[in-house]
Amino acid sequence: MVRDYARFPADENGDVLWRMAEAGDDLGKPREIDFAVIFPTETAALQFAVQLLRNGQKVSFGPYDGDPDRPWQVYSHRVLLPTHAAITAVENGLAREAEPLGGRNDGWGCLAQD
Repeated sequence: MVRDYARFPADENGDVLWRMAEAGDDLGKPREIDFAVIFPTETAALQFAVQLLRNGQKVSFGPYDGDPDRPWQVYSHRVLLPTHAAITAVENGLAREAEPLGGRNDGWGCLAQD
């Protein structure tokens, strides 16, 4: 398969989506995608989680051991079609909302679909 750079741009999200497509994932099927955002304090993470909940989003929250400066994590769980545009838009929105609280994006993931 030849990579279509219009569909799979040469950036981190495009690379992940390309690897998923190469592995046989049906990217035409919507699925729950988990977007991770990490924070320096429990209070900031909880405040962010509440903001997302007030916007009707599904969230989970807990400690995070992958970054000593940001030991709290919030996941935003969203059902969507895994396209570069959709994933990038969600990440950009989460980054804007998290920045005032000291948060930053820490990736996304989902289960493969046949």
